Formats: sequence, structure tokens, C-alpha cells
Amino acid sequence: MRLKTADLTTIYLREPINGQDDEGNIIKNGWGDPITIKMNVQSAGGTVNAQIWGKDLKYIKSCKYQGNLINEGQQENWGICLHVAKDEEPDYLINSIQTFSDHKNITLEKRNKGSDSNG
Repeated sequence: MRLKTADLTTIYLREPINGQDDEGNIIKNGWGDPITIKMNVQSAGGTVNAQIWGKDLKYIKSCKYQGNLINEGQQENWGICLHVAKDEEPDYLINSIQTFSDHKNITLEKRNKGSDSNG
């Protein structure tokens, strides 16, 4: 499968920066520098997704990606700037990554659900 260039959206991938407090608990200290990537981004749909996500389905995006910057088991919970500027807090998080021979299916979940009308 080859993704059509016209269907690709420019988004920004951001790594979470974590630290530790005085008691050894992991705390989030912000986000790393934005990395520009292109993906096919669509609203998730279908019977299976409806059963999995229920009423939260409206906050889920289904993406297709070809490249090596997002990998299964490595970039889950990284931020994605989809409807916000690359220097703002990411509006989506990578929920899951499925690797196939020529592309990756990536599920994004909206952060701060219900805080605005984007989605």
C-alpha cells in the first residue's frame, strides 16, 4: 500500500519529558521539540471501534503512517499536535500502534476531552 500524498496531513510529534520528584514519583515536565511528520488522519468509525470506544469514539482518530519515526512499543503516549500549533500542548496522544509490512495503523486519543469543539 502506498499512501496518496494528497491525503496526507502535516502533524507534529512530541515526546513527553518526564522527571522525578523528591519521592521518586515520575512527573511530566512538558514536551520535547516538535518533529514534523505526515500521516493520513481520519475520524475513527465502524462497529468494532464503536464497541471498543463507546461514546468516546468521537474523540478517536484512525491514522495510517509510512516511516520510521513512530514505532510499535516506543512512541505510545507521545503527543500529537493535530489541531493546535506545534509549540502548544499536544491535543492528541498516541494510544496504539500496529505495524504492517508497508505501513503502520496508529490510533490517536484526544486529550482533555470535551474542553473544546475540535475533534
